[in-house]
Amino acid sequence: ISNSEGDLLFLLDSSGSVSYYEFSRVKEFMWDLLQPFTFGPKDVQASIIHISTMPTMEFPFDRYLSSGTLQQAIRDTQQLMGDTNTGKALSYAKEKFFSDEAGARPDVPKVLVWVTDGFSTDDISEPMQVLKDMGVTVFIVSTGRGNYLELSAAASQPPEKHLHFVDVDDLPIITKELRDAILDVIQANRLHAVDITSSSFRLIWPELLSQETDYYTLEYAPGGDLARKRTTQVSGAHTSLTLSNLAPETTYEVALIPESNIHYFPPQTTRVTTLAEEISPTQVLISESGPHSFHVSWAPMLDSVIGYQVLYGPLPGNSAKLLEVDGKHNSTVVENLAPNTTYLVTVTAVYKSGKEKSLSAKACTQE
Repeated sequence: ISNSEGDLLFLLDSSGSVSYYEFSRVKEFMWDLLQPFTFGPKDVQASIIHISTMPTMEFPFDRYLSSGTLQQAIRDTQQLMGDTNTGKALSYAKEKFFSDEAGARPDVPKVLVWVTDGFSTDDISEPMQVLKDMGVTVFIVSTGRGNYLELSAAASQPPEKHLHFVDVDDLPIITKELRDAILDVIQANRLHAVDITSSSFRLIWPELLSQETDYYTLEYAPGGDLARKRTTQVSGAHTSLTLSNLAPETTYEVALIPESNIHYFPPQTTRVTTLAEEISPTQVLISESGPHSFHVSWAPMLDSVIGYQVLYGPLPGNSAKLLEVDGKHNSTVVENLAPNTTYLVTVTAVYKSGKEKSLSAKACTQE
């Protein structure tokens, strides 16, 4: 997941009320949640603050800017034990969320994920409200029997989207739902792409312009060839646009420039990679036909194919046999056939994405 910019802070219950087993499962959950993101100064940054007697920052936002180093840092995180002073940790989190020293960035979405066994030894309501008033989106994952009313008031609204009660062994059940909700937050105020195919994608951006005379200029070009930049303009009423006729497996640099006579809006940029081309075999050729066999070949061959399936059976009839062919080959010999018989041959390309595309041809064996 790229084109997502945000500071993501985990508030991790590291107190003595959490067992070593629970702590290790929560660390796995944190990594699973983060694993698909791209990290860096223009992408997602992550940090951990321990809830204990005194709050402690495990690492600042800007220390680990690759998946590998961040995964290792989470794996190396040690439980501190002590009291569950969540209120103190929240006040400390507020300082770090907006601090250059902690690697936090101004003007990017802020997300807090508080993983708790449901208990706190000090008041959380006031420091949590301060964080939310400063624009932080708060997600709470309770692995214990915490007070629902207290936690639903602490989470961002609505609680059904921001509060999860789940047994520590069932954390993987909520991973995708929580990740998608975090994505909604960090992509809501910036240009991003959806519905990406091999030749198109749809751009979505926040509503910025209001005047009838305002408009957006959109520039896009393949990353390695900015001389091929294309430009289009849309009215200020638009918040989305589909770009088509694009090259497959190509990364495009995209810039959205709001043009207004009244306010200055900085350009928004994103980077989008189209999918591999997934087309049917456009030719199925039958050759070297004999009484009991024939040769089948097809084109084109594509790197995005992992294999081909050759299905063949006599016409008329409803019996068929299957041959599997490695994606590096584009032909096979079909044998043990009946003489003087018409066969229907269907070649199916199986793509790495899981999609399948087919093309059929008829073949006749000799007498």
